Formats: sequence, structure tokens, C-alpha cells
Amino acid sequence: MSALAQPLAESMVQPVDWLAIAPPTITAVVGLVVLVADLFLQDARKALLGWVSVAGLAASALMLLPLLDGDRATFCLTGDATACSYTADRFTLVIQFLVLGGALLAALLSITTLKDADRGLPEGEYWFLLLSSAAGAALLPASRDLATLIVALEVASLPAFALVGIRHGDKKSAEAALKFFLSSVTATAVSLMGVSFVYATTGTLYLTRIADRIQHVDGQFHPLAQTGVALTLVGFAFKTAAVPFHFWVPDTYVGAPLPIAAYLSVVGKAVGFSGLILVTVVAFPSYADVWGPALAALAALTMTVGNLGALRQQATRAYSAVRLLAWSSVGQAGYLLVPIAAAAYSKDTQKSIGSTVAYALMYAAVNLGAFAVAALVGRSRALNRISDYRGLYASNPLAALLLAFFLLCLAGLPPGVIGLFAKVTVFSAAVDAGLGWLAVVMAVNVVIALFYYLQWTALLFRAPVGEHGKHRVPAPLTAALALTGALGIALSGAPQLVLRFAATGLF
Repeated sequence: MSALAQPLAESMVQPVDWLAIAPPTITAVVGLVVLVADLFLQDARKALLGWVSVAGLAASALMLLPLLDGDRATFCLTGDATACSYTADRFTLVIQFLVLGGALLAALLSITTLKDADRGLPEGEYWFLLLSSAAGAALLPASRDLATLIVALEVASLPAFALVGIRHGDKKSAEAALKFFLSSVTATAVSLMGVSFVYATTGTLYLTRIADRIQHVDGQFHPLAQTGVALTLVGFAFKTAAVPFHFWVPDTYVGAPLPIAAYLSVVGKAVGFSGLILVTVVAFPSYADVWGPALAALAALTMTVGNLGALRQQATRAYSAVRLLAWSSVGQAGYLLVPIAAAAYSKDTQKSIGSTVAYALMYAAVNLGAFAVAALVGRSRALNRISDYRGLYASNPLAALLLAFFLLCLAGLPPGVIGLFAKVTVFSAAVDAGLGWLAVVMAVNVVIALFYYLQWTALLFRAPVGEHGKHRVPAPLTAALALTGALGIALSGAPQLVLRFAATGLF
């Protein structure tokens, strides 16, 4: 009996590819180090925790370089190398670069925010929560089974709820966190029900095995399988802020500390879109007739509602700048959904998904840059209204020029060549897939978005009203502005490299 048990036990023990899992692991370990160090550091020295967090995120991002040589996988089923829980392929590395880079820039913005708060925010808890969320977000694109996907989604989300409501005694912050939490928990519950239906009909949680077995489900179980596919998509659609799962976005962005709003606008979206791509293209390709039309309708609805919401923002309303960026992010989510929907109709799935990834890289760089300028202005204008940006060029020419560049990138106008290139790529994906009507809807929405982006841009160069003091830029904020500006300019100089990098051998 013991002789039989020993080989069985040995077959259950698998070597762990520590290099493959290094990026999320380092982020998680640094988060624990920060939490423990917070217990022993004096208040005067807790600023060090921020720099340790930035160094940890930078180290995690650098660990992506050794993984570029080839695909790696770990936590695989014995005897089946295709059924793995963790895979570090090109898709994983691109999204992890986006996630860790976005978290790094959000951390740089956070250092200034925490210093300005003058111990009004608990620093140890803040950095631990941010790093924990970033670790979950970095794990998700590597996940290749539904259980790991859901766990990674929740690890990325739960700390984010606490970060949104971390301002103690702030009713606006508490309300935003509660709204974010309740809506997210509901979406997760629906997704878990969908996962259970998929498991019941296929008998597996591994995405590659689901793709094979779901095609051969007995006829009586087809409705159950279709329902499982639809419900599984709901949680990821919520994370992308797709309409009608978008209602939490404006209030959450306003109630959260500004760096966390920036983090959610980029990293939160990367989590949702990477999960959505994995479950649709990898797990459910045979059900493209179910998710394809649904995502196409969601894309059209999302970009329209998002742009109309941004268009309605009044320049003198409190927090109107943050609200405009929030509604703009909803509209941008609609553009990001277009190529995923097109993948259901296209013969070249790699090209369609590459269009989404390329657009996400562009959006991440310029949107974080816009939030960085908003954080700069918010230091002296706490209500952060659009009208507060009038005459910014007179008081801080560089910040005004950078914000103008970021807004033109989001609008898709020169000199923001990368924005124009990304929109044309997404537009082409829709046309090539035969979704002409969706391309028309996108073109109309691009025109709508031009109005509010250009209106804000023009305001930066108008004559200021009253006295505008000089905006002092702390070193971490300067670094965030420099990094996003340099990245945006570099991508505009060679936009074709983005698509080539994003689309080559994703899966």
C-alpha cells in the first residue's frame, strides 16, 4: 500500500517556476514587508514606505525582462502540459507591464498625496493595500483556469475597496467605497454562478480544456452552458466599466484619493479587459455567437453613454475635472471593447486582440498623465473644477502643454499621433470583421469626444481669471509627469511599434 502511495504522492508534487511567477510574487512580498515595517517605523520616517513600494514595483516590472525569451508555464496538470494554472506568454507579459507600470506611476502620485495629507491617511495600510491589489492584477493575465481568474480578480478588487474609502471620517469617500463594494460583490456573485454552470457542463476549470469540452456538451445542457458563458462575462464587464455596469465610476473616482482614481482608471480596466479576453477568446471561442453580439452592443452603448456623460460636465461644478476623466474612461472602455467583439467575427483573432492591447497601452500612458496634472492642480485647487485649469499655461507652461498633449492623444488628434493610430487600429478591426455599423457608432463618438477634449485644451491657454500662483511640483509628481510625457511622445514617434509589440504571438 505504501509502495503505491509513494509514486502517487510524487506525481502530485510539481516544481514551481519561480522566475515565471516572480512579478506578482515580488509585489506581494514587498507589500507584506511594508505592512510589517510600518509597525516599527516612527511617524517621521514612514515616508520611506512609499519609496520601498516604488522600488518593489520597479523590481517586479524588471523581472519581466528575463521572461521575454519564451513562454513559460507552471502549476500544470500531471501529464498534460497544456492545462496549466499560470502561463507567462506574450499576452501575460504585456498586460503585466501595463499593470505594474500603472501601479508604479500611481505610487509616485501617492507619495505626494500622502505627504500633503500630513498623516491624515494611514501610510502603512495604504501601501500594503496598493501593493496587494497590484499583485492580484499582475496575477490575473497569467491565470489559465477559472478558479485562479476569480481569485486574482478578487485579490485585485478587495484592497481597492478599502483604498477608495481610506479617508477616515470623509462621508464622500465612504459612500464611494460602499457603492463600489456593493456593485462589485453583486457582479462577482453572478460570475461565480456562471463559473459553476460552466464547470457543471464541462467538468473542468482549465480554459484550454473548457474550449474543447464545451463544444461537445449534450443538447439538453446547451442552455445551461450558454447561461454560464453569459454570467461569467458579467464580472469582467463590471471591471471594464462597461454600460450598464458603469454607474459606480464617477462617484468612486471623486470619492477616492486621486492616485487611486488614476489606478482604477488604468489598472482596474486592464484587469477587466485581460479577464474578458481570456474567457472569450481562450475559453469560449465556440460560443462566439453568444458573446460576440453582446460585446458589440456593449461597446456601442458604453462609448455613447460615456462620451455623453463627459459632454454634460459643467466647468464650474465641484470635481468636474475628475468627473470628466471618469466619464471619459467609460467612453474609452467602449473603444477597447470593439476589437474584442470583432474577434468573434474575424479570422485573425490575434490581430483583433492586439488592437485592444495596443489601445490599452496608449490609454494607460496618457490617462495616467492627465491624472498626474490633475493631481498637481488639485494641490492648490481642492475642488478640481475644469474652470480651475483656465490660464494654466500662464502659471505652469510645462504642465499645461503636457495636459494638452494628453487630451489630444485621448481625442486622437495630432500631435497625439499614438491616440490617432490607436483609434484607426480599433476602427480597422471593426471594419475587417464586418461590423460596419459599430465602426459608424465609433466615428460618431470620436466626434462627440473631440468637443469636450478640445474645450478643456483651449481653456488651458486662455487668459487667467484672478491671480494664479505658481504650482510647485514635488519630485515624485515630477517623475510621474516626466515618465508619462516621455512615453506618450515616444509612442507618438513610433506608433507602429506598439501594435507590433502587442499583437505578436499573444497566445
